[in-house]
Amino acid sequence: MPMTAPDAPLLTRKELDAQLGGAARAWLDEALAEAAHAAAHPDTEPSGNTYAVPPWELRYAAAGRHCGLEHADSVRALLLTEARAGLSALTRLYEQGTAAERRAVLLALPALDLGATAVPLVQDALRANDTTLVAAAVGPYGGAHLDPHNWRHAVLKCLFTGVPVAVVDQLAGRSRGDAELARMLGDYAAERIAAGRPVPADLHRVLALTAPGPNAGPAATATGPAAPTVPTEES
Repeated sequence: MPMTAPDAPLLTRKELDAQLGGAARAWLDEALAEAAHAAAHPDTEPSGNTYAVPPWELRYAAAGRHCGLEHADSVRALLLTEARAGLSALTRLYEQGTAAERRAVLLALPALDLGATAVPLVQDALRANDTTLVAAAVGPYGGAHLDPHNWRHAVLKCLFTGVPVAVVDQLAGRSRGDAELARMLGDYAAERIAAGRPVPADLHRVLALTAPGPNAGPAATATGPAAPTVPTEES
């Protein structure tokens, strides 16, 4: 499945209005009004009935059909922020949604006041083989809230699946001085070479980032240099 370009940001409402046709703008106006109403009247949201969902959630699923697939992520993210979607709504939309709908949930997480409560959604996306979900999972929310163990494995997941490490948020800062990440990269490179497979160029890029910086401090250098020599295909 082709991956969304990492340099394609979500559009603002003003930017969407400039690109959408009249019918799509009218549909978006109504959708956002329903989301705002839900946010202002949380006690009136349907509950206890699987088949009764807030109208804006139905709009969420229909965003691509009404506003175009190229704008669906942006429209869905706007709906989530306008509705001030909580973890229960996000989990429902993620678990019941298509891959595109799941991706939009992940992309919207940084704009919502959730703390680290949505990390399970990120972890689920990182278990998928859909590169669009993996790329969204290592964005700003994952960069801010994944613990070191899971973040390292997220970086390895990008290498496994071919997701460019350029999409990994906070890559340089979180990699610096990380001797455990360097060890994992070295092990992965050795496995690839032993199997007669090429080592991804991105692996060498991340490995170089794991070297302790000049201000890394004793914690980063306690185990010695963080970037061991990785064997090459010729060795």
